[in-house]
Amino acid sequence: MPQLGDGVWGVVVAVQANFYQVQIEPQVSSGQRSGSTEDAGVTGLEVSRQLLCTRRSRLKKIGQQVMVGDRVRVDDPDWAGGRGAIAAVYPRQTMLDRPPMANADQLLLMFALAEPELDPQQLSRFLVKAEATGLAVRLCLNKQDLVSLAERQRWQARLAQWGYEVMVMSVQAGDVLEVLKPQLQGRITVVSGPSGVGKSSLINQLIPEATLRTGAVSGKLGRGRHTTRHVELFELPGGGFLADTPGFNQPDLALTPAELGACFPEIRQRLAQAPCQFNDCLHRDEPGCAVGADWDRHDIYLTLLDEVLAAEPEAYHRQERDATLKVKMGDMGQVHHEPRLPAKTYRRVSRRRQNQTLDELCYDLSQSVAGLDDWDDLAVDDDLG
Repeated sequence: MPQLGDGVWGVVVAVQANFYQVQIEPQVSSGQRSGSTEDAGVTGLEVSRQLLCTRRSRLKKIGQQVMVGDRVRVDDPDWAGGRGAIAAVYPRQTMLDRPPMANADQLLLMFALAEPELDPQQLSRFLVKAEATGLAVRLCLNKQDLVSLAERQRWQARLAQWGYEVMVMSVQAGDVLEVLKPQLQGRITVVSGPSGVGKSSLINQLIPEATLRTGAVSGKLGRGRHTTRHVELFELPGGGFLADTPGFNQPDLALTPAELGACFPEIRQRLAQAPCQFNDCLHRDEPGCAVGADWDRHDIYLTLLDEVLAAEPEAYHRQERDATLKVKMGDMGQVHHEPRLPAKTYRRVSRRRQNQTLDELCYDLSQSVAGLDDWDDLAVDDDLG
């Protein structure tokens, strides 16, 4: 744990434009360190635990970005005005690009059993994307009150074959605390999943003061409407944070074939028992393949594999294009590219070198003039002779 030094430490819970909402750690806001609080004329109990901060220009000069989830040091906080300036960022343990955030401990992948209907292809796509982050993945199925007991048990047994222990609940029924609270305490959890499955409703149940917008499922399209527009952390009672993220119905898969196979627990389990005959095996009926085709998601895996293989030539051309581009990071950790200026192929000649060149030129001219004088003398001698 970092030392407080001359400032206070906290967690960035929201980013908007060039401003950062920082949740100050409890031991600081409780008045254990007075300092600037006494100067502000307020007691420790009256100090707000959140400060609206900017980023020091020094951090911008060295390219240090500040993301949601970062642990930061705020120097000279104005407790009365609720303002501060971020002076340092503690090294990140993990970092996600989509959604852009730092130091997440686990992913809570949330789907609905109905409204919208649970699609194995879409669910597998989200699971692969979650596995690719390297974080612990927890799977939760909402709206159990809309399906029969047999349907719930069928999905639980099927997902167990996929390698996942699923939590089934109903946010509307209010049984969230008993199911999820032990899994969330003391951790930063990213809540992700398609639109309309109840992510914002879940956070409203766990943290009533969050009061997030919720939306109904579109009757025409059969899927949820986007209600969350940005990433934000909400503190859980008793410790820990929940990150609400925008819903995505079709996450992208920027993976290699080998990385794709590693994101399927079924493939990992079978390869742990016996490796394939060839190291570059794609697990689609190659000779000596130890994975085989007798598992539930084999067809889904082949569909995603074809997509990944089709994207490989595009990725190759993208690497060639990126050679002429430079990577720039936005304030929220997003990556974009800018044209790379061509390297200079010239250098300005120094004055010393210029003077040397002029001296050499004068010397050459004087030699040439002397040579012409010699030729004139020889021509005169020839005429006299």
